[in-house]
Amino acid sequence: MSPAPDDLNLLRTFVAVAQFGSFTAAAERLSMARPQVSLQIRRLESALGTSLFNRTTRRVALTDAGQRLFDECAPLLSGMQEALEKAGSRSDKLRGRLRIAAPVEHAAQVLSPVVAAFAKRHPDVRVELIVSDKVQDLVAEGIDVAIRVGWMRESTSKMTKLADFAQGVLASPTYLARYSRPKTPEDLAQHRWIALTLLPSPLTWAFTKGVKTVTVRMNAHLRTDSAVALRSLLVNGAGLSVGSLLYVADELHSGSLVRLLPEWSLPTGVVHAVFPPGAKVAPAAGAFVEMVRTLDSA
Repeated sequence: MSPAPDDLNLLRTFVAVAQFGSFTAAAERLSMARPQVSLQIRRLESALGTSLFNRTTRRVALTDAGQRLFDECAPLLSGMQEALEKAGSRSDKLRGRLRIAAPVEHAAQVLSPVVAAFAKRHPDVRVELIVSDKVQDLVAEGIDVAIRVGWMRESTSKMTKLADFAQGVLASPTYLARYSRPKTPEDLAQHRWIALTLLPSPLTWAFTKGVKTVTVRMNAHLRTDSAVALRSLLVNGAGLSVGSLLYVADELHSGSLVRLLPEWSLPTGVVHAVFPPGAKVAPAAGAFVEMVRTLDSA
């Protein structure tokens, strides 16, 4: 019978690698060097006399022995961590690290003030805001909560709805001075459309007025994978497109953008907070999302 390891940090490292399926992601989460993570796993395997992971060039997976160990020790370690946090601090005092992912436009225009307020309220939390229009793998990247804007595909992740936002067809006065102003949704198919390729169907849009619905297939003149670039292209007269009215309030107020066909409504977009699948929501992530919801409703 192999002796049990006398260092609980080895088990803590093991659980992190098992949860993230990656030595690199586990090292990032634990604020350790990757070689140190590998060394601790080797020490644990040596103490137990068995392999805990099947290693490949891209990912690590639990062996049968590793899965049994994870199933038994992960809940115990989680309970110990919660007990230590309650004993060592007030229940409302958050510590540790919080990794937040968000799209560029939403981070710049909506989320950054909330992140700043959260960091000020919880100085013992090390906050990292990861800004990208690409959809990250929450587990592999060690992300505690991701803000997703638009329409969610089927997912095993936990999520909560934060807000709705309206959309509209937008163009600049300079574009409209060169091309005829569309009078109906069908007219849009003849215009220089800018497609936002982040969307699942950037060229097909359903317009509704009363009980009438019209679906129009656009012809893309330009394509971009950035909502920020889309807004700039629209302002500079490159074409017209659908944009979130949440992000263009200043441009509409200044007149650098014009909303077209306002009598026709487009599908409403949704902002979600998405948490990694399986794992319990980190206290800091839950508190951050609650702050976002509170400030959005204020």
